[in-house]
Amino acid sequence: MTPREIIAAAWAITIREPSLRRWAFTSSLLETLLRVKLIGYQIYFAYEYMLHGEGAGFFDVELWLYNVLPLWLFIILIIAFGLLVVVEFFFPHICAGAIIGLSAKSYRHEPVKGGLVLGLYNFFSIFAIHEFLTLGSLSTIITICSLILRYVDGPLGSLAIGMILILFAFSLLLKFFFSFAEEAVVLQKMGIFEAIGRSFKLIVSNLSHIFFLLLLLFVISLRIVVNAVAVVLIPGIILGLALLLTSILPAAISYTIAGLVGVGLIVAASYLFAYIQAFKVTVWTITYLELIKVKDLDVIVD
Repeated sequence: MTPREIIAAAWAITIREPSLRRWAFTSSLLETLLRVKLIGYQIYFAYEYMLHGEGAGFFDVELWLYNVLPLWLFIILIIAFGLLVVVEFFFPHICAGAIIGLSAKSYRHEPVKGGLVLGLYNFFSIFAIHEFLTLGSLSTIITICSLILRYVDGPLGSLAIGMILILFAFSLLLKFFFSFAEEAVVLQKMGIFEAIGRSFKLIVSNLSHIFFLLLLLFVISLRIVVNAVAVVLIPGIILGLALLLTSILPAAISYTIAGLVGVGLIVAASYLFAYIQAFKVTVWTITYLELIKVKDLDVIVD
């Protein structure tokens, strides 16, 4: 198949399969919530520094809740927050396995079901592959750089940030060569390192085909930009709205309204990201299924 045909088939599957979009929405929602938390904390730290000229404490928000809420409500909120963070961190890896497997089943005209089984069965391998690329996340890099700026002074801090940025660029390169690793795990039951090696080999062997596909998938770049902007803007909007409302309304009502608006923005952004994520994963899944039909360049006789 040509790259145009792959993209057309992937978009048709994305529109046709509601179960695929449900898993993608779940993944997008949880990832957006986690990123908003990370970026929100950094915006708060920056706001405190600009307002008071000193860095905020790491647990300032928790201490404020402890002081203003009844003890039983504070404990419930902290436990719920901790559980939500755990779900946000781990469950998207399950969703990734489900999306890959269901999109492949749809492409092969098989019954599109068993997403939870696909996700759970491939969770550990996909999680391990994602951990190799931890520093390829913009929100993670911003969080690490923020910690360095607050707690490491002088030339050592600048050196540490420089090293983190170099590792970020290296992780982005690895992410490109790992493009088919998750598909190899889910579709052919390969081990982690075997899947990474298979992905690297497919990328190198079909470099011109992959680059042309990436050009047609310019929407992926747009998604990264839109995602980054949304993740930065949402906590900023929530904080700004809360500060604005506190000038005319009681603090509890102001924070409640700002929180509800924030939840609405996160859900709306996640719904948009769900289509793009399902489409992107389906493109790579179909591409993988097509490329493995072709004999490897280093194989002379099967």
